[in-house]
Amino acid sequence: MTGRQLARVSAVGYRETVWSELYPGNRHTVNCFKPAVLEVERSLDLSRQRRKQIVWRFDSGAGSDGNYKWLLAREYQAVGKGYSGVRASAWEKYVKRWDKYRDCWLGEIDPPIDYGCPIRVFIKKRLTKEGYHYGYYVSTIKTLSKSDFMYFYDNRGGAEVEQFRGDKSGLHLQTRQKSSLLAQKGIVLLIDLAHNLLGDFHQKALANSSFHGYGNKRIIRKLLTTPGKLIFESGKLKRVELISGHENSREMLKCLKRYCQNQ
Repeated sequence: MTGRQLARVSAVGYRETVWSELYPGNRHTVNCFKPAVLEVERSLDLSRQRRKQIVWRFDSGAGSDGNYKWLLAREYQAVGKGYSGVRASAWEKYVKRWDKYRDCWLGEIDPPIDYGCPIRVFIKKRLTKEGYHYGYYVSTIKTLSKSDFMYFYDNRGGAEVEQFRGDKSGLHLQTRQKSSLLAQKGIVLLIDLAHNLLGDFHQKALANSSFHGYGNKRIIRKLLTTPGKLIFESGKLKRVELISGHENSREMLKCLKRYCQNQ
């Protein structure tokens, strides 16, 4: 989004957007992290005990020492990448053992910084044309191996694939732009509403069908365009009729029936 930054917190397993905010493009992600955590905390009414069971996964944009210490002080769990690549290059000399993981190597070191609670620090190195590139990662999860940790961290990308890209193409988030920041925030909120309605439809109607793997783009373009009509009586939906010759009509009727029964 030109000149603007969209910050979003998502519950990927439920296909829901928990919180979104639009900032000027010059506001760095590191400064968006605390407001995101606090708004999610408020929206979900997270008690201290519940916070202990929540893991925040985030990339280096939010991985400053201040954000880590603040998050852990609120008793959340964290799996994230550190902000400084220079620091990772300096710390790699403390690695005693490197293990191969996909196209890189992973090592673990004793935490060089006190974050206020027990943590694990991993170093990753990858060979590039310019030489080795290093990154470091912080985790409060104690039972994960190095490879399990990196797999868990990498899976945070599901939010970007499932929600951001799907909303850009399926709900036209990228093309619906307003010159006013407040107007654009309104567009973002409406798209969040549409996104969550589609997530509810997927959970209640499509979960056990052959459409289970569909993202928002395919749901909109392949399923919600199925030709047919809705029959209302006294303001209530009584019957759904779909064109029998359409490839999805037979199974879509079953899905719609299941969805109506779950309301």
